[in-house]
Amino acid sequence: MTDVAIPWVLELLIAVFLLVGALVALLGTLGLVRFPDFYTRLHAPTKASTLGVGCTLLGSMIYFSVIKEGISAQEVLITLFLFVTAPVSAHMMAKAALHRRVNAVKRTRQTPWSEE
Repeated sequence: MTDVAIPWVLELLIAVFLLVGALVALLGTLGLVRFPDFYTRLHAPTKASTLGVGCTLLGSMIYFSVIKEGISAQEVLITLFLFVTAPVSAHMMAKAALHRRVNAVKRTRQTPWSEE
């Protein structure tokens, strides 16, 4: 494939980033399936996608930096785009749900739209 020899420490670091990213993405998916209401379901995949895809992209950036001997601009831009848009989109969805008064589970201590 390539003739570039990667030191074993970098291979280990890349593998750790890729595995942590995959594990966090899996946990976010499980949170999406298991959590009871919209607000908690929104929280799990948003945090997991930011951290999981961020770790995966970091491992990819390290790998291609060693192979090409330079930082890949595409991966840096994808990472910046992800870290900017994921929290903003989650905030906008939560605000829309609050505006529409989407119900939370009964265990929730206080609803933001209560008349108390």
